Amino acid sequence: MPTVSKVLNGHPDVATETRRRVKAAIEELGYVRRGTRGLLAQRSIEVMADQLATPYAMEVLRGVTDAAEAADADIVVSRFHRAAPDAGWLAPGDWARRLSGAGRTGAIILTADLSPEHVAGLSQAHLPVVVIDPLDLTNPDVPSVGSTNFTGGMSATEHLLGLGHRHIAALGGRPQSVAAAARVHGFRAALASAGVPVDEELVEFAGFDYDSGFAVADRWFRSGLRPTALFAASDTQALGVLEAARQHGLDVPGDLSVVGYDDTYIAAWSTPPLTVVRQPLWEMGRVALDSVLALAAGREPVSRHIELATELVVRGSTRPPRGFGTGTGGGPA
Repeated sequence: MPTVSKVLNGHPDVATETRRRVKAAIEELGYVRRGTRGLLAQRSIEVMADQLATPYAMEVLRGVTDAAEAADADIVVSRFHRAAPDAGWLAPGDWARRLSGAGRTGAIILTADLSPEHVAGLSQAHLPVVVIDPLDLTNPDVPSVGSTNFTGGMSATEHLLGLGHRHIAALGGRPQSVAAAARVHGFRAALASAGVPVDEELVEFAGFDYDSGFAVADRWFRSGLRPTALFAASDTQALGVLEAARQHGLDVPGDLSVVGYDDTYIAAWSTPPLTVVRQPLWEMGRVALDSVLALAAGREPVSRHIELATELVVRGSTRPPRGFGTGTGGGPA
């Protein structure tokens, strides 16, 4: 039994052949230890998000689960802002203790703002955590995974400029989101590089959701603001823009070119199919899972903030503005 215990707890002073035979016997007998994180204990990662019913979250979760299967780890999905048993929200310290008490190997948090109290609780619980698309990058103690949002915003705008558009709107995501801000900064940089002024009336931050995209675009169109092109901060936001354009009798892409962001499954299914900046969501989920497991094993990640490359995918929702190149308007300013 001492030898079996050493194998279960990962002690190095066991001969390779003996270790192999002990593992084979354990697997044949189906022995499972409870409440431990030893060598043969099943690793369990909790994925926490407040909005899972979105194409964005589902694509990230697909990457996490695919990587977990390859690593033979379990995934548990829950809300980041978890209700307390009595009333209100679970306090940061209790939040960390709940994860640790549940025997989690680590946690992945999707698009959330970790408070100093959350970070302190995680440190006390010795629980590795990785954040995907964090709202705030100012905390160097928490590793994170994202994408090249500035480059993505810039490439979307350069595509529209290359088609001949000069009256371009930008619809950012949540104003507190560092990713949304970076995309709009990329939009501004592309316009500045082309010598095209920004129409500040046509730059606005709102939610990443369909309703926010519809509401902002509808208000712009009702007030007489009619850009020839619009860059949206998410696919779902872009779908809201398409519906607002339809209700105002605007043809996409004839009257309005639209670029979305993320390239979730709904982008290719929309009418017309959306030109988008592809954010590697599946890969972000996979990298986050691998990073959590590496931290749990005592290995530091290559970088505290990992950025994966974005890519422009051109489909049917963008084209040159009407009259471009014919001498009837719409050409370069």
